[in-house]
Amino acid sequence: MAFLDHIRACNAHDISRFRPFRIAGQTAGWIHDEFIATLARRPDLFAIQPHAVTLSRELKTPEERSKAVDPFLRELAKEGMIGGWRDERYPVAPRWGDEPLMSMERAAIPFFGVRAYGVHLTGFTRRRDGLHVWVATRSKTKPTYPGMLDNTVAGGQPEGISLMDNVIKECKEEASISEAMARQAKPIGIVTYCLEHKNGLKPDVLFNYDLELPADFVPRPHDDEIEHFELWPVQRVLERVRDTFDFKFNCNLVLIDFFIRHGLIDPGEPDYIEMAAGLHAFAEGPRP
Repeated sequence: MAFLDHIRACNAHDISRFRPFRIAGQTAGWIHDEFIATLARRPDLFAIQPHAVTLSRELKTPEERSKAVDPFLRELAKEGMIGGWRDERYPVAPRWGDEPLMSMERAAIPFFGVRAYGVHLTGFTRRRDGLHVWVATRSKTKPTYPGMLDNTVAGGQPEGISLMDNVIKECKEEASISEAMARQAKPIGIVTYCLEHKNGLKPDVLFNYDLELPADFVPRPHDDEIEHFELWPVQRVLERVRDTFDFKFNCNLVLIDFFIRHGLIDPGEPDYIEMAAGLHAFAEGPRP
């Protein structure tokens, strides 16, 4: 078991089993061959081609596309194909910063291989005996990865909200961190990965933040997503990441990035270059 195992696990996929999902002439995602038959039920929405799936060209605007596709996705949710419906919409666009071609329910995003974004924050404090990190444990009632370890604060990036406003929102909801304190979070880069998931493809980007918290501050769960927080010496966090799969899969990458940036992994290690590069291997998304 090693850090590199997590990076490889998060980037395991076979793109040959996916077809590009095209909207208005642009590739917006990737669809697994096994999902094609489901989409073929709606030829009014999806044109199935040998090497691509194209959203109907009759749908001219983002609003028209979103409105037309949403009832079909809700139908799949009622059938049990799409689980964990959240009524939270994500933008669908080829690249970060592009105007969205449409929006889509968060739970459906992997089925279409659309790139999703999130914010992940590592809350830490400095004590006389060294660096400590606040580790969250996910609620056992969460629909995804219940009971697993998590970053201090993390959340998906929905439409219509800035990254910092999302950090502030998630800090309050998950850890009772005030807005004034959350605004001290420092953006320190991204982690990318491309994972073949049971529901499709996840070619995702995580915007990472560091937040140094006062030594006397204790985060408290504010909603039902986090069960509790524990303050761990950073070496304990490092060993848990290195030696187990106890953290939610993508949280491992965020923490490996934290370890590298804080000089906790020796650059003389044989896997160091592959690890550092692997955290950003799919910054441009998957390739055919």
